[in-house]
Amino acid sequence: MRTVRLDRDEFVGTVQQNRDNHRSVFEEALDGYRDRWIKELERRLHDVRRGREINQYFSLPEPEDHTDDYDRILTMARMSVDDVIELSEDEFAMYVMDQWSWKSNFTRTTTMYTGRQR
Repeated sequence: MRTVRLDRDEFVGTVQQNRDNHRSVFEEALDGYRDRWIKELERRLHDVRRGREINQYFSLPEPEDHTDDYDRILTMARMSVDDVIELSEDEFAMYVMDQWSWKSNFTRTTTMYTGRQR
């Protein structure tokens, strides 16, 4: 099967749920990311005040927000005059199954800050 035809309202509901879940995970990871930065900066400030050696470089990967990817397809679907949406296999994997090309990197990064894989 190369394409599938879906009810637009059902499709919109599924993508909206995927979007809301993504946004929730992103926001939780962003909070964790900020907390990690604050702790690291406080630790380094403590070291500076004590005259200890300072490592001036550190890097924490920033969580990526892909909400716009969901919003784009939701807007397209909602504005469509068709009641049936036709998707290719790849589009179905992304929009319905939530298997985006960026998903593994997103999961890896957010897990660093939330402690949970989703």
